[in-house]
Amino acid sequence: PRIIPSLCSVMCGAGLAKRWNFVMSDKVSMESIVNLCKRRGFVFPSAEIYGGLGGFWDWGPLGVLLKNNIKAEWQKTFVQQRNDVVSIDGAIVTNPRVWEASGHVKNFADKLVECRQCHHRYKIDVLKDGKWISAEGKDLHEKDCPSCGAQNWTEPKDFNTMFRTFVGPVESTENTAYLRPETAQNIFANFQSVREALRLKLPFGIAQVGKAFRNEITPGNFIFRSREFEQMEIEYFVKPGDDDSQFETWVETCHAWFLSLGLKKDHLRLIKQPKEELAHYSKATTDIEFAFPIEKGWAELMGIANRTDYDLKQHGQSAKGDPEAFAAPIDVEGKEKKVPFVIEPSMGVDRAALAFLLDAYEVVQGGRSTTTESIKEEEVVLKLHPKLAPYKAAILPLSKKPQLQTVAQEIAATLRTNWMIDYDEAGSIGKRYRREDEIGTPFCITVDFDTVEGVKRPKGTVTVRDRDTMAQENVAIGDLTGWLQTKLS
Repeated sequence: PRIIPSLCSVMCGAGLAKRWNFVMSDKVSMESIVNLCKRRGFVFPSAEIYGGLGGFWDWGPLGVLLKNNIKAEWQKTFVQQRNDVVSIDGAIVTNPRVWEASGHVKNFADKLVECRQCHHRYKIDVLKDGKWISAEGKDLHEKDCPSCGAQNWTEPKDFNTMFRTFVGPVESTENTAYLRPETAQNIFANFQSVREALRLKLPFGIAQVGKAFRNEITPGNFIFRSREFEQMEIEYFVKPGDDDSQFETWVETCHAWFLSLGLKKDHLRLIKQPKEELAHYSKATTDIEFAFPIEKGWAELMGIANRTDYDLKQHGQSAKGDPEAFAAPIDVEGKEKKVPFVIEPSMGVDRAALAFLLDAYEVVQGGRSTTTESIKEEEVVLKLHPKLAPYKAAILPLSKKPQLQTVAQEIAATLRTNWMIDYDEAGSIGKRYRREDEIGTPFCITVDFDTVEGVKRPKGTVTVRDRDTMAQENVAIGDLTGWLQTKLS
């Protein structure tokens, strides 16, 4: 597909905006996904009419539905279907002492190098022997600047990636606050309140879905690395000693969740972080990585960490002067109180949506028309899991004849009481099928003259076409709700 030029200026990180730099995977390039997302209303550059803003994206109508479905499936699996996890919705801006206690004010920093010639800045990892690797996987150590070609680097320095703001009318040090860089700290700060209000006993979890903000040095690769994104996190509190087994259980459960919603098994892998690379609070961390089509290749899709009792002790000490302030209930032996350990499954909604789009995207040569039309060019089919598809079905009257429109609109209104439904009456039926294939709609329901006249098949029936098999089935209008319910479940 033709590239959309207006995306180039905001797609890549610093120094990469002049060209596309995506690597083809065995299935689809990032370029193709960007094109689809813009053209069909999944994702737009934020404020594109003003040139956009690097690292910020606006989710369009279909993108909102996709993200909502991902969040709904996460909530259903990890909250609704369990009796040991509850939810909160914490404030994006909170008391800055939260971030001081957690260590973010002091330690939440990336390594930054700057080209003295063009002043482009790059986020790097400092490896053995002082070697620099950028966030995109480029070796920058003693190499030319990707932007201007010069070899004139500053020394690596720390850059705190939290966004600062001010609370109240005076912009002063005393009124400094931060946009949260993660959702976890709201949970830790509210641990005692939630536990007492719901009379919870270990083990139990607190879940949260919400926005987070990081002033990334080099955002890029579309929505893979953004400055504003949405997280889904759980802090699962357990007794010390039970943490290792709970950790392994959560790794297996989260991996299975991605597979159940359509990600390819060979595009996922589990990577245990070596001890020397663990965060200061972590006893163990396993990343679920996905084969993204970026220069870096495999990259984190989700992280599961054993954060021990670090966070609760930090907040207990900072807020109450007692690291044991968040002690667990007396254990069954009645011997002592202990601060719980916590297992943290954490993932980004935006990055998950990107992975689901990548693994669902297929190009079919020669088209897939089930009509007599001749379709010779390629067709894009987005084989999203039905639970994630923006629209669950599309209602397509064969023509704009009033008798067909009336029945089709009535069917759409009935089905909308349960699902998001598309209605399309523009163009040939073949082209409408293709449009729905491209946005992942699993079922197309065609209302034709047999529906209202019953010549070749019983009156009051419609033809339902399956996106993946293209098989067609005649279903009575009165049975459609039950039929779809069975298929979608």
